[in-house]
Amino acid sequence: MENRNEILELSVQFALEIVKFTEELESKRKFVIANQLLKSGTSVGANVFEAQSAESRADFIHKLKIADKEAKETEYWLLLCEKSENYPFNEQLKNQLLSIQKMLSKIISTSKNNR
Repeated sequence: MENRNEILELSVQFALEIVKFTEELESKRKFVIANQLLKSGTSVGANVFEAQSAESRADFIHKLKIADKEAKETEYWLLLCEKSENYPFNEQLKNQLLSIQKMLSKIISTSKNNR
């Protein structure tokens, strides 16, 4: 039986949703935030994906910390969308991101404690 990798699944799904949302932003000519959000939002999953091939526990933790930082940046761009007039906002994206951030925090903490 294959083990599910929940953080990987969530971060890939989140990246796909970010792509859709940034296309919506671009259709409303909100190019700058769309570009920033696309970069940081897809980088979360890219770093989680890369962590799966980490060379060591330290490397694994480092890559997940980068994913966590990218998640914080993504949270910022989503916050700007939420607070700005004439910008679309997606509450579901914010909730997905929160779940990913909690999971990353737990995995990083557990990985550090299991040395």
